[in-house]
Amino acid sequence: MIPSLSPESGERARERGNGINSVRLDKWLQVARMFKTRTRATHACDLGRVRVNGQSAKPHRQLALGDRVELTQGDWERVLVVRELKDRPVAKAEAPKLYEDLSPPKPAPDPLARIMRRPLATREAGAGRPTKKERREMERFLDGETPEGTPEEDDLDWDGDDDGP
Repeated sequence: MIPSLSPESGERARERGNGINSVRLDKWLQVARMFKTRTRATHACDLGRVRVNGQSAKPHRQLALGDRVELTQGDWERVLVVRELKDRPVAKAEAPKLYEDLSPPKPAPDPLARIMRRPLATREAGAGRPTKKERREMERFLDGETPEGTPEEDDLDWDGDDDGP
């Protein structure tokens, strides 16, 4: 006998919350909008920035209701308690219903840290490596030779009169 497919079987039942016992951590973090993509959620787990119930968690860890998820986002330590399990994206307004947020307020940005992220020195365009001609001129200068087309020191009139040295 062929089993009949009722509208409440398989995925539809799971979408309504019937039968979801656990969800992968990386999927839930994306659905809860803690990370923009699942890849970023996986990467954060791999770097040890996500803990579940106080233990470092891998992306494939199964979450259950009531689990405490701690994650680091920059300087902000987020603490979330899982209230609902979903493995499919939900509307932005529904995402906060998936967790209880026990996080402290987001810290104010540190202006010194922002300055430290800038490059140490900026370089004008074209001011990089010297050309071959410029390199040769620098070598002549460092060796004590005068570049061609410039007067020798003896040719300069230091006292301002035109009678020569």
